Amino acid sequence: MEIIPCLPYDVGIECLIRVPYQDFSSVASVCSTWKRDIELPEFWRRRRASGSARKVVVMAQAQVDPRQKLGTMKYSATPAYRLTIFEPERGYWTELPPMPEYSDGLPMFCQLVGAGLNLVVMGGLNPVTWEVSKAVYVYNFISATWRRGTDMPGCQRSFFACASDSDRMVFVAGGHDGEKCALKSAMAYDVINDKWTHLPDMARERDESKGIFHRGKFHVIGGYSTNMQGRFEASAESFDIFTWQWDQVHENFLEASTCPRHCVDCADGKLYMSRSIDVSARIDCTWKIVSELPLDLLNTAYMTGWQDKLLVIGSPRFGAPYRAYLLDTRTLEWEEKGAPEAFSGHVQSGCYLEL
Repeated sequence: MEIIPCLPYDVGIECLIRVPYQDFSSVASVCSTWKRDIELPEFWRRRRASGSARKVVVMAQAQVDPRQKLGTMKYSATPAYRLTIFEPERGYWTELPPMPEYSDGLPMFCQLVGAGLNLVVMGGLNPVTWEVSKAVYVYNFISATWRRGTDMPGCQRSFFACASDSDRMVFVAGGHDGEKCALKSAMAYDVINDKWTHLPDMARERDESKGIFHRGKFHVIGGYSTNMQGRFEASAESFDIFTWQWDQVHENFLEASTCPRHCVDCADGKLYMSRSIDVSARIDCTWKIVSELPLDLLNTAYMTGWQDKLLVIGSPRFGAPYRAYLLDTRTLEWEEKGAPEAFSGHVQSGCYLEL
């Protein structure tokens, strides 16, 4: 069977797997055969094996005021956030099409997660009314289109932990409800079937905790209970997707009671976290400092990791333009990645995808 006229099937597939992800929607619209093939798991296995897959970070990033003065950032009282894409290997920055109903700015503090070939945006606060959003939006990189998913069930949930298995499931836990009461409930969203499933409750309430999918488990790290109100704890809980149960609470998972926002999985078997002026790695259940942060990143806004790389976005001080650096976790060397002025705004959340 020929996928491209006059070429053997294998050669035709080798041509398709090298198409940039930005052109997937054009390829899918050529014919049903091409669309079917690029949606197959085997296509993506071959694309990654060939080295053609692109490493992509999608972020909720503040728009920059074009009237800003050199070396400073000016924002309105409520800055407008939009979805930006950064390819660290190429140093390429661009924007995604705006979400339906949010052309003037993303929900504040919304969560971004990558699930397979989809970007999932959920929750947050309406930037105009400040009402809590239960909406779920899914952007498919093959069709280059948005769709509205099934709303998050239950109470109005804010500042929850969220993570994906990188395939099709997104896990949500904790946060607080409309009365500012911390939650210990949890649930999972199947992106393909557009279906929510309730999970067993966690052992503890966890507001402003960090969600990480690590070694086959959904980890909910830190956070605080209703009575503690902002006083973070160092414990963590992990949900085993095979037993469908929560493990016992891991006390002293963090080295100190602190906000876990910059704790990330780097896919090298370790967790990494920035705190103050350092980056630490969790090795054999112990946190060890592995590198100092560059001076440009002391006001850290966002971290994410993959394989042997750690991306950190920050600024040297409050109000300064944000910059991007990559840390090679093998050599522990930093490399600055230039960010155009239009992409030097504050980053509120983000996720990593391999396309």
